[in-house]
Amino acid sequence: MDSQIPDQIPHGDDPFDTALITKLAKEFYSESGRAAQDPSSLPGTSSSIPTAPTTIAGVPGSVPNGLGMIPTLPVAFPDFPVDKPQNPGLSGGYPLATADVHPPVHAGQTSAQTALPAGRSLPSGEHTADSREAYPFGEPRCNGEVFSARNTQPSLNSPYPKAVSSFPTVDTAIATPDFYFLRGTDSAVTTANPVRNEYVSRPSLSVLEVESIRGDFPALQQRVNGHPLIWLDNAATTHKPQSVIDATSRFYSRDNSNIHRAAHALAARATELYEGGREKVRQFIGAADAKEIVFLRGTTEAVNLVAQTYGRANIGRGDEILLTTMEHHANIVPWQMLAERSGAVLRVAPINDAGELILEQFAALLSSRTKLVAVTHVSNALGTINPVEAIIGMAHAQGIPVLVDGAQSAPHFPINVQAMDCDFFVFSGHKIFGPTGIGVLYGKAPLLERMPPYQGGGNMIKDVTFEKTTYHGIPQKFEAGTQDIAGVVGLGAAIDYLTTLGMPAIAAYEHELLEYATRALSSVRGLRPIGTASTKASVLSFVMNGLQNEQVGRHLDRYGIAVRSGHHCAQPTVRRFGLEGTVRPSLAFYNTREEIDILVRALHGLARP
Repeated sequence: MDSQIPDQIPHGDDPFDTALITKLAKEFYSESGRAAQDPSSLPGTSSSIPTAPTTIAGVPGSVPNGLGMIPTLPVAFPDFPVDKPQNPGLSGGYPLATADVHPPVHAGQTSAQTALPAGRSLPSGEHTADSREAYPFGEPRCNGEVFSARNTQPSLNSPYPKAVSSFPTVDTAIATPDFYFLRGTDSAVTTANPVRNEYVSRPSLSVLEVESIRGDFPALQQRVNGHPLIWLDNAATTHKPQSVIDATSRFYSRDNSNIHRAAHALAARATELYEGGREKVRQFIGAADAKEIVFLRGTTEAVNLVAQTYGRANIGRGDEILLTTMEHHANIVPWQMLAERSGAVLRVAPINDAGELILEQFAALLSSRTKLVAVTHVSNALGTINPVEAIIGMAHAQGIPVLVDGAQSAPHFPINVQAMDCDFFVFSGHKIFGPTGIGVLYGKAPLLERMPPYQGGGNMIKDVTFEKTTYHGIPQKFEAGTQDIAGVVGLGAAIDYLTTLGMPAIAAYEHELLEYATRALSSVRGLRPIGTASTKASVLSFVMNGLQNEQVGRHLDRYGIAVRSGHHCAQPTVRRFGLEGTVRPSLAFYNTREEIDILVRALHGLARP
């Protein structure tokens, strides 16, 4: 097309020639259509631009194979290496990103990278990769078994493989759609190939495996203040593997629909993915039936649901609710609100100077007036692992139901709610490497069936008239409105990822890392650990002499180290130690000993006598 402006185009106040404008428009759009197939035909376009939608192997964001059904101009990519790493990790296909891919978070400060202080050198021989001292916290165990195994079988019922090069072009998620939800059936389709909770004997994750696994997490490849990001704020939230990001994106790109409603293919696919996610959660925590799994926004809403449904129906004036000193605010405030409304009383079992529950005093607080026990499995501020089996046994001996807050346990070691015999178990997706905004309530079916609905609306009803409404059975009775369907899909992908690694292997590796970090931090002058229980997971809280917690947090951020500083939404816990807050590094399986060494070196630069 001639790129010169024709003389016939009017100027100023001259009238437009409609026929001429129409002719030029047709020529332009005709050329634009050809340009989508051959971009080099456009004026000023380099002939080096690819002639088809580009797929670059292993590069996040490139156009997937098979997606170029609609002609479009290709996207230009930054000039960075695209070779696959030698150890691509579980998701595979995604190279370790460079600074070109993930720009520094604090761009204005990248020109002056802060060097780690020399400080004191690390104690010779104490923190080497081969260091294997005895566990001061005891062997990592669950249900009497030492964690030492890894599951080598990926999830069998995931409709999406862990890494795909293209979106499916045929209906692969559901071969034959089953619109059971339109037949008035409450139960979901039974998964044909459920994930088995079996583990092949294997040691904990190796150093090489962890380095490979880190490549699956795009967020871990960035630099902050000129340093590689060291994410030690996992008790607040965890980063997401590429497989979770892909699964969520894939749902929105291909399967997006509401669930349990329409008689079309996307509704069937979305419903199957949603209910498939429920089945994965059931297996992940060892529940007896998928109907016992209720999806909500997170742990906080799950506790509120129990307080507002079971609590309002079963707890009245003069009754007691028993908590512990180490609860998160989300397991305190809902019960306070219930007590204020009902006239019930909160009782609190104390902890000792190590941050351990004093079981004798807990037992003494149980009485005929106690109507519910709500206890954290792992303290988010101290890392203490509570003996929930013993707690549940004591409560059940007096006919008292128990809610277990599993927000800090579900990411770190295997959970089996049937073996635990808890009545309710709650946790959040974003803390087990899944999306934000999705959480889980497990409840024993007989309890859930007797509880009234939490909210009213669509999806949870069978029939509505102005005189009366009848409700679906569990779990739909508690899932009013449109749920976070994509969140459930992403949560299922996160469970697939964890299942492939194996929760026992994760627990064993993290336990070794916790032991290493505890010894390393003991070399820092003026550092006082908070929470020294004999059985711990994930969390290392401390304060430093003469320094504010936020001052320590800002100092560590200069070196790209992310920790939490504050009260951690557990003010009664930290006040038990005469404090208003602590500094809290918290671990996950993608953290390494090298990162702990950098943390300790940075703290040496702040050390006070």
